Amino acid sequence: MQRTVLQAIASPRRQEILRLVWDEERSAGAIHRAMDDVTFGAVSLQLKSLEDAGLVQSRADGKFRFYRAKRDALGPLAVVLKRMWDDALWRLKLAAELEQSRRGPRRRRKPAKKRGPGGGGGGS
Repeated sequence: MQRTVLQAIASPRRQEILRLVWDEERSAGAIHRAMDDVTFGAVSLQLKSLEDAGLVQSRADGKFRFYRAKRDALGPLAVVLKRMWDDALWRLKLAAELEQSRRGPRRRRKPAKKRGPGGGGGGS
């Protein structure tokens, strides 16, 4: 297997992108929305790496770009990745790795809305 392919799938972010485009074509925007803890630019760079490694194909449609996994480019690793994605323990591991590799400030949770003393929202 080519070194470029192995380097491409070594990244948890790129593995997650491959999982997202494994069974269906998705736009770059849809991929970004599924990975809302990183910027669109970061997703774009990861997509470029996957495309350069020959693991995804892209097509332009107007101003949008759509991506789909090239399963055959992974050879026997395709079966291994698919098995990993179906494993709950692997999904937990991926979530932890993605959080660890996250850059920038953490997302803040919105505080719960406070209600008045009577539980209602209004005054007298």
